[in-house]
Amino acid sequence: MKAGLGRGLNALLDASRQDDNHDTTSLPVTGGTIMVDIRKIEPTKDQPRQYFNEAALEELAASMKEYGVISPLVVKENGGVYTIIAGERRYRAARIAKLAEVPVIVKDYSDGDMLQVALIENIQRQDLTPIEEALCYKRLMDDFFFSAEDIAGKVGKSKHAIISALHLLELDPRVQAMAGEGKLTASHAKVLLQVEDGDLQVTCAKKIEEDGLSVRGAEALVDAALKEAAKLENELHETGAISEISDEVLRAYRRAEDDLKQLFGSKVNIRPGKKKGRIEIEYYSPDELERLLQMLGRIES
Repeated sequence: MKAGLGRGLNALLDASRQDDNHDTTSLPVTGGTIMVDIRKIEPTKDQPRQYFNEAALEELAASMKEYGVISPLVVKENGGVYTIIAGERRYRAARIAKLAEVPVIVKDYSDGDMLQVALIENIQRQDLTPIEEALCYKRLMDDFFFSAEDIAGKVGKSKHAIISALHLLELDPRVQAMAGEGKLTASHAKVLLQVEDGDLQVTCAKKIEEDGLSVRGAEALVDAALKEAAKLENELHETGAISEISDEVLRAYRRAEDDLKQLFGSKVNIRPGKKKGRIEIEYYSPDELERLLQMLGRIES
């Protein structure tokens, strides 16, 4: 097991820990920094963070135009080029602000230590998306052989929190992408772990986003979706159709239900049977029935 960077890591994080969102405070740049031409600075290819909020970057850039870069970037120098270890968000905002140079602290770390520092520094800033945070934990485990307990000690969280975050990587990739873009909170994403079917998981995720559901609302939605899926499976067992329908076909039915729901604006259920099936369109008022009949061309509008 890798022992970690010890006091060197702590010193680095202390130097770089000031939250980017507080860069509007007029504080002097401390000793040990140098000013570097921003054109000589480059992001690391192993940047843990994949999503940068453009509005927040613009806000930080406006602050930098007035106050400058308060918290220096931490970099590694190699042949006159400075690779960012910590502070890519500040670097991006400085470029938006069209600053010619920025303050940096130069550290001499190996490539492996650079990655470890970048991962932990990003986690401790607490502004990663849930998926980015989980991916950071996974990389610490895969690349540095850390246990969940090791990570918990380094980032100041419980072992349970680390394991819970890692479970988010079990989500359907499409749902992970939504969480990665900030469309789902970690709490919403964890609720979706109850849904094993990927397509149903995506359907629930989109509904949570579109309706702006609370976590409790998401739990109710998932519970209803699972009950409906179980009801369909029971009906298929009773009709004897289940033995003839693969999981892939069942998922196709659910996608078709979702498409028809979007078309009619009402809940639609497809009930396949052994010899015949049916499509059910639900309505909840005479006006809604009239609207559906108009769509089906049964009455004149």
